[in-house]
Amino acid sequence: MDLKLTELNLEVQRIANEFSQKTLKPLAREMDRKKNFPRELVSEMGKLGLLSGVLPKRYGGKDFDYVSTALAYEEVGTVCSSTRGFMTVQIGLVAMCISDWANEEQKQKYLPKLASGEQIGCYCLTEPEAGSDVAGMKSFAKKTENGFVLNGTKHWITNGNLADIALIFTYTDKEAKHKGMTAFLVETNSKGFNRKKMEGEELGHRASDHAFIEFKNMEVPESCVLGKVGDGFKIAMGALEHGRIGVASGAVGILRGCLEASRDFVRNRKQFNSRIGDFQMIQANLAEMKVSYEAARLLTFSAALKKQAGENSSLETSMAKYFATESAMKAASDAVLIHGGRGYSDEFPVERFYRDIKGLQIYEGTSHIQRIIIGRKVVGKP
Repeated sequence: MDLKLTELNLEVQRIANEFSQKTLKPLAREMDRKKNFPRELVSEMGKLGLLSGVLPKRYGGKDFDYVSTALAYEEVGTVCSSTRGFMTVQIGLVAMCISDWANEEQKQKYLPKLASGEQIGCYCLTEPEAGSDVAGMKSFAKKTENGFVLNGTKHWITNGNLADIALIFTYTDKEAKHKGMTAFLVETNSKGFNRKKMEGEELGHRASDHAFIEFKNMEVPESCVLGKVGDGFKIAMGALEHGRIGVASGAVGILRGCLEASRDFVRNRKQFNSRIGDFQMIQANLAEMKVSYEAARLLTFSAALKKQAGENSSLETSMAKYFATESAMKAASDAVLIHGGRGYSDEFPVERFYRDIKGLQIYEGTSHIQRIIIGRKVVGKP
């Protein structure tokens, strides 16, 4: 496995780093406080090519590879998980899923606008009674002469209130179980598409938009089907694999953010007439963060490279997502403790990192689900 970064990788990393440090970093704390995601950030990311993912140029993309996309996620995730979360949904769960499964007409219609940021997409899979157990989904699309009529509810849909396009998963044949699920590409101004902000206040990712969405007798033409009727489960799982690379990369970003913030703090904070960075226990914490960061990054690159080669990367993707999020959770806890009282307020970014990383342990399949996937792969099918 060649882990040397290419010129393309380095250029994408540079662009993402410059955007994150110069544009995003001055806004991140206020975005979190005000629970607001500025639409102008979407346009800026679109202009820089940061919403292109691996989309081909003929569809408005930049022909990035998976490693370049992972690097962009990491750079943004080092500063603001809400923005990185937006990117992963826009790119991994929606645009790349359309690129994988859509017909030519759908690709031409939607991909250039998603890549430029002119339109925003959301991924509607999770329901009040169907989270890790996707088969527990209750949303249903009834076939009609002119297409389908959709009824059901979705919740915790990131970008849901901002989105122009929704990728919706429902049953079309409940008796067929997972083979009876279908994916639909629906414009959110469709009659019967109702949305509102999720109730309650999020622990982290507070600048993100999270929606409760309800479909009431929403009529859609047959041309809205993504892939084929009955392909929905395969499409959903493929999209989640794209998304898990984004979440793993975001966790790598949080790990790096914790490491850099703690390093800078311990170099200047003095107690007992010494820099606290000279205390061995503090150095042990930073050593663990450094090793975890490098290991999580390599696991994520491994998943990205396998995906890039067109090989099945579900094991590598789950390992990267699991290890990176669990390691970042430990790093964020240690970083808050190292900062002491200052780490307990949003004066320093580690307080936000601590809240945000819990979401990454949940999104795109919880750590429990990743353990199941990894364990089954290790044991093998009977």
